[in-house]
Amino acid sequence: MTIKVGDEFPQVQLKYIPFDKENPDACTSPQVLDTKRDFAGKKVAVVGVPGAFSPTCSVKHLPAFVSKINEIKSKGVDLVVCVSGNDFFVMSAWGKSEGVQGNIIMAGDANGELGRATGLSLDLSKVALGPVRLTRFLAIVDNGKVTHLSVEPDPTDVTVTGADNLLAAL
Repeated sequence: MTIKVGDEFPQVQLKYIPFDKENPDACTSPQVLDTKRDFAGKKVAVVGVPGAFSPTCSVKHLPAFVSKINEIKSKGVDLVVCVSGNDFFVMSAWGKSEGVQGNIIMAGDANGELGRATGLSLDLSKVALGPVRLTRFLAIVDNGKVTHLSVEPDPTDVTVTGADNLLAAL
């Protein structure tokens, strides 16, 4: 069953590599982002993408969040979390290559826990990307509750899940 507006955002633990501003090339130990604990009392934008370094994600989706992060945070968003079915090392490398610099948490869902818990999973086995991917979505989670959810009708495009859509929903 797919989550919807008004639902509690499911509790999952995602891993990410925190960005080290003093040593940007460092690859530190992964940290756990617990969606129940770390979303409590916060407004969080969750951006789900099928794959790091993929053309749509790297050209059409993530760059707008990077360039508009200050505007997004000025609208009351405490955390922006970009999550994909890749592992946390790949997400960290992708974040570094896109200039995220710690402004967005780049979290991995390599085991598909978030995809299964939200019902927003996507099987991309037919294109050799595996069965454990997220579809492209944008969720606003306010103190643990989903207050906005957009899911792309075609996960190879960005029409309802981009940074401008987030700003409009805020």
